[in-house]
Amino acid sequence: MAAKDGFSLYSAYMRHGFSLVELSIVLVILGLLVGGVLTGQSLIRAAELRSVTTEFSKYQAAVNTFRDKYFTIPGDMTNATSFWGAAHATPGTCLTTAGTGTQTCNGNGDGRIVFGAAASQRSEPFMFWQHLANAGLIEGSYNGFVGSTDAFDAIPGINIPKSKLSNAAWSSWYYDGTDTNRFNISAANVMEFGTDAGGGGPGTPALRPEEAWNLDTKIDDGIPARGKVIVNFWNNNCTNASSNTNYAAAYRLTTTSVECALFVINGF
Repeated sequence: MAAKDGFSLYSAYMRHGFSLVELSIVLVILGLLVGGVLTGQSLIRAAELRSVTTEFSKYQAAVNTFRDKYFTIPGDMTNATSFWGAAHATPGTCLTTAGTGTQTCNGNGDGRIVFGAAASQRSEPFMFWQHLANAGLIEGSYNGFVGSTDAFDAIPGINIPKSKLSNAAWSSWYYDGTDTNRFNISAANVMEFGTDAGGGGPGTPALRPEEAWNLDTKIDDGIPARGKVIVNFWNNNCTNASSNTNYAAAYRLTTTSVECALFVINGF
């Protein structure tokens, strides 16, 4: 009889469903869980953004230390093989030879971190990171080779360093000042920060405008088309610029989507 009474009570409870108090408790718990997840994601993103500034400072210091020690900049170094071994004794053949360990090739010593003419060969922008790693000034190991897609093919973790910001990476190269997809600045060696789209450098947007403004302000002046930190112009959603000579442009701080990639002029 007791079992039957218990079953009857259970059936009655199921027919009536949850009380308002019970539903309120469930909703509060769900709200706390969702809020906790969102807060956690926000904290992770904030930590990743802080790491970008740290990474730039670390690479900048590494290049300056390299220059003080070797009297040149990495990648462009004309006697790199004297320190770390040559992948091949013949300079032209060296550029297409993998080598082992720290073996590398020499740069041409013109002060510019210049891309090679073809894919799948050594190139100064990628030897830049290899020479820094060989000198023990940055973490990681880099092969000094461009990827197989084209002469600009950067591969995070292989020939350029990954960032702690999700899917982002750093590259270094000589900008000749002629690309209309960028703000019209003078030719200079630059460090670029963005995501890799597969082929080419990491120039795909990695940051929301507010995040780019925050980093720009910490490193430079907070103005996207002037100073040391410049944003890529081709994606017009990052700034309100109408042309690549609109130097008074401002970041679109109300835009919440990822629209910005940065490059630092003469960052070392």
